Amino acid sequence: MSQFSEHIRSLRVIRKIPQREVAACLKADTAFISKLEKGERQARREQVLLLAELFKVDKEELLSLWLGEKVYDVLKNEDVAKKALKVAENKINYNDKKKSK
Repeated sequence: MSQFSEHIRSLRVIRKIPQREVAACLKADTAFISKLEKGERQARREQVLLLAELFKVDKEELLSLWLGEKVYDVLKNEDVAKKALKVAENKINYNDKKKSK
């Protein structure tokens, strides 16, 4: 199970929100929510934002956790994963500098 999945399930249980209510918020079925919470399905970006609203949590934190999982899924079996992350970090920093000018 992924951290994102565990976090979503934990938020839902703590707030005592039934899966059917989460499903309605995402315009999905309860089977999707169940699989999302087990890490068998992945949410889309729009769904992550809706979940942040529903659970009243910081959107950036939830998006960061979700994106981190996506990056990990791509790089987990790569021998050069750390080098690839460094390249991505440098590109992000370069783009941030361009934006601030």
